[in-house]
Amino acid sequence: QVQLVESGGGLVQAGGSLRLSCAASGRTFNDYNMGWFRQAPGKEREFVSAINRRTGSTFYADSVKGRFTISRDNPKNTVYLQMNSLNFEDTAVYYCALRTWGAVRAMADWRTMEYWGKGTLVTVSS
Repeated sequence: QVQLVESGGGLVQAGGSLRLSCAASGRTFNDYNMGWFRQAPGKEREFVSAINRRTGSTFYADSVKGRFTISRDNPKNTVYLQMNSLNFEDTAVYYCALRTWGAVRAMADWRTMEYWGKGTLVTVSS
């Protein structure tokens, strides 16, 4: 089994920044993709960004491109999401997910993720 633990959420004013972290533990894999998804109240879970552990290749949703940056620290088995220029529409619970197969650019479908964290709440005040 794999455990994913997110941290770094909180309350921030519009225009501000936050950095989320997702630490993976338990069963290890040589290669996998890790992604960030978010879900706002009353809305479906949506893809935010993903990264491949081995190559570092990244993929972003259009809504966050240029504002969010995903990165990884392989020795720590941790993935980060730096979020800048936050706006009210970014308010959501952010989830970390892991999938051991497929290309990083195919990470947009949350239904195909194998492991999930419990989420961390990001609230952007206007």
